[in-house]
Amino acid sequence: MSPNPSHGAMSFALPPSLLQYLKDLDSFITSTITPLQNSNDNKRFFDHRREHSRTDWDKGGLPTEDWEALLSESRQLADKAGFYRFCLPTEYGGQNGGNLWMAVIRIHLAKKGLGLFNDLQNEHSIVGNFPDVLMVREFGTVEQKKRFIKGRLEGRVGLAFGLTERGHGSDATHMRRRSIVGNFPDVLMVREFGTVEQKKRFIKGRLEGRVGLAFGLTERGHGSDATHMSTFAERKKGKGGEDGLRQAASSLGAAMYCIEESVKYARTRKPFGKELASNQGIQFPLVELATQAEMLQLLILKTATEMDKMTQKEIERDLGDKVSMCNYWGNRLCTQAADRAMQVHGGIGYSRHKPFEHIYRHHRRYRITEGSEEIQMRKIAAYLFGFVGPRKAELSKL
Repeated sequence: MSPNPSHGAMSFALPPSLLQYLKDLDSFITSTITPLQNSNDNKRFFDHRREHSRTDWDKGGLPTEDWEALLSESRQLADKAGFYRFCLPTEYGGQNGGNLWMAVIRIHLAKKGLGLFNDLQNEHSIVGNFPDVLMVREFGTVEQKKRFIKGRLEGRVGLAFGLTERGHGSDATHMRRRSIVGNFPDVLMVREFGTVEQKKRFIKGRLEGRVGLAFGLTERGHGSDATHMSTFAERKKGKGGEDGLRQAASSLGAAMYCIEESVKYARTRKPFGKELASNQGIQFPLVELATQAEMLQLLILKTATEMDKMTQKEIERDLGDKVSMCNYWGNRLCTQAADRAMQVHGGIGYSRHKPFEHIYRHHRRYRITEGSEEIQMRKIAAYLFGFVGPRKAELSKL
């Protein structure tokens, strides 16, 4: 009796509603965002002039007011169209977008390259990612929720991340700074102190006359992975790994963009009358990158799908290593793909007339700031060798 292929078959097809959402996004980009990008010489923020146009050198390298105003305008347009708050709960105007949808959306947008629709230099996207909003929603007081969440979504509250201090590195549990009571400006800070048994707390202060939102995140014992948050009184647990997985998806999309642009260039560039693509020296490195991208995409989508079906406790217990795998490998793959794209394109690839040097520089930082590669690998090792995770009891008996 031949096996019935319908019994136990795995489906890798994306939901039709998700595919339609991507089409709607593309239509919105074409009809609304691209015309804005092409108006009033806004192209200067994305072509070879981008670094100079975005940077106020007289203010120590801060973003220019024109650049921030353009980003704000695009976010407002996306918000009006119903895209910007997609991942947020309905109480904040969102659609409760899950991890699978957000992963696919972020891959899709990053694959398009540089544009006003999605600029990862500063975490800007027409489909927003709001770990800070969800943090305050989970742990903030009623007053803090009203003030900071509303202000954040309206663009009046900024976000800063403070972690490292002299003598310490990525693990926020070892920070020595403490809160004090006084007449200080309005900054909301989230911190974790000492051992896992100790309480956590908020610290309020202010930054240079503007309302700001500053926070430091760490997973207990695992460095700067934003899995556990902080609160005034009782100990709570935050959502596990969503932000790290979404960053991996963005890096994967950017890597795919670099690979695809290299393939197209190699097919059209014909030095001495012969396509670059006919040379194995061009083919093989891109083959390796394309293979890794396909495998990583499957792991990201599989992990995202499993996260959507799990409770918070189950995610922390069973999937922490998978999120770290996606995160560190996605960020590394992106820098490798950008580096290869520069090599394939030659001198023009290294110049600012192509986006690869920009992609390399800004995704290179994620190999540090997302929880460094070394921290992510230590976390994976903890699961692999059973120090934590579902195999802890099994491997402890050896």
